[in-house]
Formats: sequence, C-alpha cells, structure tokens
Amino acid sequence: MDGNGRWATARGRPRTSGHVVGARVVRTIVESAENAGIGALTLYAFSADNWKRPTREVSMLMRLFRRYLLSEMDRCVQNGVRMRIIGRRDRIPAELRRTAETAEETTRGGTRLDLRIALDYSARDAMVMAAERAGGRALTRDSFVRLMNEVTHAGPVRDVDLLIRTGGEQRLSDFLLWECAYAELYFTDVMWPEFSPADLLAAVREFHARDRRYGGVQESVAAAG
Repeated sequence: MDGNGRWATARGRPRTSGHVVGARVVRTIVESAENAGIGALTLYAFSADNWKRPTREVSMLMRLFRRYLLSEMDRCVQNGVRMRIIGRRDRIPAELRRTAETAEETTRGGTRLDLRIALDYSARDAMVMAAERAGGRALTRDSFVRLMNEVTHAGPVRDVDLLIRTGGEQRLSDFLLWECAYAELYFTDVMWPEFSPADLLAAVREFHARDRRYGGVQESVAAAG
C-alpha cells in the first residue's frame, strides 16, 4: 500500500489526503480479492519504522485506521471477510487497540477471505521476539512459526504466494520476511491511491504464468540431467 503521500504531494495536496484516498482503495481491493481467486490478503498499513514520520501524520493515520475498522466491520461480516490485525499492540492508541479487538471478534466467522492488516509491524522484530520467547529451547520451523503467531497475533501463519508492492519501490521493507521465503515478487509503478481491481488481476495473471520450483527443477530438466 505504498505511494499515498507521494500521490497527494504530486497533486499539491497534504500527504494525509493521500492516506484518506488510499483507505477507500482498500475497500475496493478487498471486495475484488475473491474474484481474483485470493483467499488470504495481507495489507501493510503501518510499519514499526513508520513511527519516525511526523507526529501529526502518525496521529492522523491512527484515527484513520480506527475509522476504517469501525466503518468496515459490518460490511466484512456480510461478505464473509475475517479481519485480523497483526503486529505489536502495546504502542498503538488504546481506542484503536480496543476497536481492533472488536473487529476481530465481530468478523471471526468470516470464511471467504482472511484479511490481515499489518499495524505497527516489523518482520525482524517478530522473529527476534519469537526467538526470545523460545527461551533457549530447540526449535523446528513449525514451532518457530507458532511462536511468531503468538507475538504478532497473526492467526495461522501462511507462506506468501504473491507479494505486490505499489509505488515503484523494489524492496521488502521488513514485511513478512519469513513468510515471503518463496513468494513471487511483483513491483508496479502504480501508486496505491490509483491501484485498481484491474491492476490486481494483472498481478495475479503474471503470478500464474510464473514457474514456481521451490528450489527444485522441472521434471523434464531433471530427466535430461
């Protein structure tokens, strides 16, 4: 969900107006996800590093997140969407934390789309906290994933199939690093406020055209080896 501020600045508007438009796009993309064959969607709303932004912008974002959750809860229930908020919860405003918990409980029965909103999220911090929680115990991949689930409130931790980054940037920015081990990466110059269902479908089509081998080789290549 990158490019809100730059999109607004390019139009002579305050950066915050870009975030407002971006929140509207979230609704459109969530509603389009099922048509694109998506069963789980994670949106990177606010990273742990985003606290470095101007205080006024951060405060506005926290209010916007709360308004979004309040406005979308009933719609999510109607459309079978389950909301989960992943990331730390001790640093966000108490009102937002309570609203996030209410949204999760209210939409718990949703089965058509698992919508995860990453808020005050850092993949590196999550891995460090999970390792600390292990307390020196021997870990397997599965047990480590369970610990990461505990520290990020993520629900079942899923491997990411496709990571889409808008706004022209070509980096992961501390997003779901463990889960993205074999993700297909798709970068687009389209800013998030202009990202459309057609853009989502284009990314999904390219994903399906790629050859995913997970470190192996095609059978024909192996046979010819």
